[in-house]
Amino acid sequence: MTKLYSRRSFLKGLLSFSFVSFLTAAGGYTYARYIEPTFLDKNILSLSHPNIPKAFEGFKIVQFSDTHLSEFFTLERLETIVKEINSLSPDLLLFTGDLMDEPNQYEKINKIVPVLEKLEAPFGKYAVYGNHDHGGYGTDIYRNVITMSGFTLLQNEVANVKMVDGSKIAIAGIDDLMLGKPNYDATLGNLNKDMFNILLAHEPDAALESKKYPVHLQLSGHSHGGQIQLPFIGPLITPPYATEYIEGLYDVEKMKLYVNRGLGTTRLPFRFLSVPELTQFTLHSLK
Repeated sequence: MTKLYSRRSFLKGLLSFSFVSFLTAAGGYTYARYIEPTFLDKNILSLSHPNIPKAFEGFKIVQFSDTHLSEFFTLERLETIVKEINSLSPDLLLFTGDLMDEPNQYEKINKIVPVLEKLEAPFGKYAVYGNHDHGGYGTDIYRNVITMSGFTLLQNEVANVKMVDGSKIAIAGIDDLMLGKPNYDATLGNLNKDMFNILLAHEPDAALESKKYPVHLQLSGHSHGGQIQLPFIGPLITPPYATEYIEGLYDVEKMKLYVNRGLGTTRLPFRFLSVPELTQFTLHSLK
């Protein structure tokens, strides 16, 4: 096991060195450091399912993830993202974790709420913990900021989104896999299989377990799409619990999984072939 780990570490280090050499040789450092991280993809998807009630026809859900507020992803950048999200006119807004890169060291915590509370979604704003939200003694910091911003924080909990005719869909959220205490059975075990059920799980590989429950759509982040990808090779490295599913839409047996590339960066302030994104899902009823 030690030899295998050392070999992997060596190969990853070699690839990292090769990447930096490539950027330097190709003059790509400026692009990966200062240009691509400022780009924004708005990925628009349609989602049809027999369990989606007629009243939810055309219902718009916007997911954003992994802002990693820091000196590299500033409050000014967050202000821009808020405007972009509001321009999509979401009915429901979902955040899949990692608000601040290091919560206990971030010096502008009191300035986050006035920005996030500008987000508008008539049917609610929901969020879950990511590993960085728990890390660095950030658990209570994150909870306070996100709830004061008007979000409902789901920590192994389920909420219903209801229409005036009584029809509803379910939004479930499990705690972070790395530093939290996720409880799949308590959270997903009592889901109504006849409802349309959405799961928020920061790490995408939660799908390996959540697929066993009546979850129809899992939304995740965490991977950053690898953050750095190489042509013909793909992601240079992905974090734990983002090794099976890295970015985009997957069919995991009968469940759909979408992995959002997120908005910020961590460890290194680079993005290369992994553009930040917002995702909009428009629901369509088959009834």
